[in-house]
Amino acid sequence: MKRKKILAFTLALAMAMTSFAGCAKKPDASSSGAVSGAASGEAVTLTHWYWADNSDYSAKMKEIVADFNKSNKNNITVVAEEYPWDGGKYSENLFNAVMGGGGPDTAAWKLTATPLFTANNLLASLDDYVANWDKKDDIDQNIYNIMKEAGGKDEMYVMPWNIQVLYVYYRPSIFQKAGVEVPKTYEEFLNVIKKTTMDTNGDGKTDVYGFGMRGAKGGQEPWGSFIYGRGGSFNDMTTPESVQGMQDFIDLYKNGYVPPTATQDGFNEIISNFKSGKTAMTIHHTGSSADMVKTFGDDVDAFPFPAGKGQWTSMGDTENVIFESCKNKDAAFEWLAYLAAGEGQEKWCTFTGNVPVSKTVQALPEFQDNKFMKASMEGQSYAGIVPIKDTTTEWISTIWPNTVAAALSGKTTAEQAMKTLQDGLYGK
Repeated sequence: MKRKKILAFTLALAMAMTSFAGCAKKPDASSSGAVSGAASGEAVTLTHWYWADNSDYSAKMKEIVADFNKSNKNNITVVAEEYPWDGGKYSENLFNAVMGGGGPDTAAWKLTATPLFTANNLLASLDDYVANWDKKDDIDQNIYNIMKEAGGKDEMYVMPWNIQVLYVYYRPSIFQKAGVEVPKTYEEFLNVIKKTTMDTNGDGKTDVYGFGMRGAKGGQEPWGSFIYGRGGSFNDMTTPESVQGMQDFIDLYKNGYVPPTATQDGFNEIISNFKSGKTAMTIHHTGSSADMVKTFGDDVDAFPFPAGKGQWTSMGDTENVIFESCKNKDAAFEWLAYLAAGEGQEKWCTFTGNVPVSKTVQALPEFQDNKFMKASMEGQSYAGIVPIKDTTTEWISTIWPNTVAAALSGKTTAEQAMKTLQDGLYGK
């Protein structure tokens, strides 16, 4: 049984690469909004593991830790230990350390690692802490729902920290030339894709395609928005609504509204096509916004993926957890609360450009005045993740791109493709 669980963990780690023992006493909300971990004044030391994408992020995390240690009123000292992400081995090393009776009290986290850790009872439940936290409403309920969904149980084991939400990039100058406005509905979005596909020099060949479709690995995330736009879902991809969403995707390719290379286009290709003016729209997140502005100046903007019968967009994440072995869970939650809705949240998200989960931080001018951040924040209430199963890694890496390529090229129907995707993710 243990071997099977470790295998499931390995698969979850591969998915994350695409894209990312003491009992606690009942928590009490303090007036500051955190939970007191050392109310008696006794010193508490917590070990926190994290990874940093670059040296600047590393320095910022060390600064945030130092600020927390200095500012908290409960004599809590966090000792932060940095480990490399190393293609997902961070989570594997974390699992091995905790299973061996060691490891930290808290750690930075990816949702894809959650099922294995909860299956082995390694994570502390956060439900009571959040319920008694006076800042709980500062985070959108949908974000909490995603945290809970990732664990595969009715309890929440992951504390929100910062997210990335996919939205639609577009070129205002191309919209103006095509005589279209930002779409407000899914049907309008499909129509705008059609109208922004243009032959601009009259040579009979398409110069601008309406949409930069990602048909290769990783494309399941923007693709999911089309499925939900028709009222379908990942829960059952064989419903008429889900099949129609797939048909919409096929028709965009079949009718020449996306580049003919779409079946092989991944992240680099869709971004390159958009930046070269080959496409009028594409889907990504704030991670590419600075480069877009550098390329286009004011001639680039964004809007949330519009609603049809349903609405969905993909959410990437970096979160935090408390381990069941932590002997000072109250203090640990105070630290995670500082990162989720305290000074740590503002400092980290302002510096990294990731989307804050705190509504208070989202309301600050530096986020409200950023059109890409606004598109992200508007999407957080309906954002989600691909279901985390033992099959998810293979589904994302192989089944989805191969099945979609066959459907786009006419080798299989939308209905057949969706049955293949359903069986691949959930089993026959």
